[in-house]
Amino acid sequence: MMTEFERYLFDLQGFLIIENALNQEQIHALQAHLDQQIVSHGTEDKPFWRWDSLLSWGKPFRDLIDNQAIAPYLLELLGEKFRLDHDYVHIIRQGLGPIGADLHGGGTPFDPCQYYLFNNGRMYNGLTAVAYELNDVHPGEGGFGCVPGSHKSNLALPERWRNLEYPSVCVQAVTVKAGSAVIFTEALTHGTLPWRGAGDRRTLFYKYSPYPSAWAKYYYNPDDFPDLTASQRQILSKPGVYP
Repeated sequence: MMTEFERYLFDLQGFLIIENALNQEQIHALQAHLDQQIVSHGTEDKPFWRWDSLLSWGKPFRDLIDNQAIAPYLLELLGEKFRLDHDYVHIIRQGLGPIGADLHGGGTPFDPCQYYLFNNGRMYNGLTAVAYELNDVHPGEGGFGCVPGSHKSNLALPERWRNLEYPSVCVQAVTVKAGSAVIFTEALTHGTLPWRGAGDRRTLFYKYSPYPSAWAKYYYNPDDFPDLTASQRQILSKPGVYP
C-alpha cells in the first residue's frame, strides 16, 4: 500500500512519481509496438500522434491494466473496486501535442467525474490517470506540467494563466526517468508543456475511475481479449457492474 509519505505527497500536490513502474523488457516491447504503428500508418513525418484503445495492440499493453507496480496505489486512491475507463498514447516529436497547450482540470468548478475529496482519514478520487513515460524527460524539455495543490483549490484557474506556451510561475514541469509513471487525479490542473527534447516524448495514459463512475462514452468488452486474467476482466467491467 502507499506509504505515509506517499499519501501525504499525493494529498499535498495531487500527483506522485512512481519510478520503475515499467522494466526494461516492457519498455522495449512497448516501444517496438509504437514504432510499428508509426510505420504502418505511413505517418513518419508527423509532429505528433495520438492513438486510443491500445489493448488490442498486444499483450504488453494489456499487462498494464493491473500493473502490480501501480495497482496498490489505485486501491488506495479509488477504493477496492475500480475500473479502467479509457487508454491512449501520445507521441510528440517537437512543440505542441494532440491536446494543445491549455491547462485543464482543477478543484473548481466541481466535476462529479473528476474530483478529489478527503474524508474520515482517506482520499476519494474520480478519474485518476497513470501516465507511463517511455523515454527520459529532462529539465527544460517540457512534457507533463501541473499546478501542484490545485486539486483542492476553491477558486478557478485565472484564464490568463491557462496557456502553457507561456507558463505561469505556479506551473511545475515534472521530470522523470524512462519507465516511471506519474499518477495524478484529473481534478489537478494540468496539461502538456511544449516538447523540446532531442527525442520523442512517448507517453501511455491509462485512466481509471471508481466502479460506479464513467468518463468515456464507450466501455470495454472483456470478451474481446481471451487472454485476460480474472483481475483484468474485473477492471474492464462496465460502470456499476462488478462480479
